[in-house]
Amino acid sequence: MIYFIGAGPGDPDLVTVKAQKILQKADAVLYTGSLVPKEVLSWCKEDAIVEDSQGMKYPEIFEFLEKHQDKLVARVHTGDPSIYSTIAKQIEHLKEQNIEYSVIPGITAAFGAAASLGIEYTIPGVSQTVILSRVEGKTPNPEKLENILACKNSSLAFYLSILLLKKLKKTALEMDYSPDTPCWVIEKATWAEEKIYKGTISNIHEQVGHIRGVALILFGDYLHQKETEESHLYVKPLVKEVEAKKEIRKKKKEEANG
Repeated sequence: MIYFIGAGPGDPDLVTVKAQKILQKADAVLYTGSLVPKEVLSWCKEDAIVEDSQGMKYPEIFEFLEKHQDKLVARVHTGDPSIYSTIAKQIEHLKEQNIEYSVIPGITAAFGAAASLGIEYTIPGVSQTVILSRVEGKTPNPEKLENILACKNSSLAFYLSILLLKKLKKTALEMDYSPDTPCWVIEKATWAEEKIYKGTISNIHEQVGHIRGVALILFGDYLHQKETEESHLYVKPLVKEVEAKKEIRKKKKEEANG
């Protein structure tokens, strides 16, 4: 069996118990070295075959998986395997070769960053939709950045885009976003060396121009964390509604008493 494991956003303690148990039993481990903290590999057996997939192309990855298919294999990706992990291509190959596989979810960077910041993505009256995307670079996006930014009442989180921040700024301002719209960057969310930068779309680049590695961009008014509508699940009924209900009960009581 080959297990695709989500190693979480960076903090080794955020790896799921299920993933940890697989790593402890795995005979062969292939991990994304540029993104997966070395601490995650500390659970591996001493005699486990452990290789870094950084720099590998698909044929080399497929070769590793096929070579060890008779063993318990852990294919370790950062965050959650369903987001920017390329597991679709790997699973397609395994299906063609009739090799069994299973996927173990993990915490993606957007949720690790939200925890570090203490924020909510779904703010009543502001945003009830979360969009995880990236700014188009060398790899084309089927969704144009303009279309993504057109969803102004959504909570936006951009992966793999720190080197394209100027493009995000230019496009957002052209689409009449306020220069004061909050834009935050979280470098290595939940890692020991995590750094948080808070600014606006007009000035954030001044703080983060040096970053070349792992970083997430959060953008939108939801970062103000101010509700513009009250959640009816948690707020007390309005005074008028309370008084109206009292009046109804009073009339019913009077009618019952004749």
